[in-house]
Amino acid sequence: MTDKDMFFRQDAMKWEVVEDKIKRQIVGFDDTMMMVKVKFEKGGVGTVHHHVHTQSTYISEGKFEVTIADEKKVLKKGDSFFVPSHTPHGVVCLESGVLVDVFTPVRADFLK
Repeated sequence: MTDKDMFFRQDAMKWEVVEDKIKRQIVGFDDTMMMVKVKFEKGGVGTVHHHVHTQSTYISEGKFEVTIADEKKVLKKGDSFFVPSHTPHGVVCLESGVLVDVFTPVRADFLK
């Protein structure tokens, strides 16, 4: 790994439009882990889905209704949640904000 691979400057990383009211920015990764910022406008919905990746998410800004399996909680700035591999999960943005997602292994599908 080179120094270039270890430092990710926010202003050099592009935002990808995921869908209306949702953008994502990859901020660090290697073959085993990835960190991604996801910016939501109020009303944005991260539809319930599942994947092989284990996920840990920190709420950097805003307020979200988070669904994991059959449980729903309202979480806000400073809170976090953990999603085991293959577990259905999703969010609804109640106040515009940013989620910081960490995935293991790397989300190769995000790099295409």
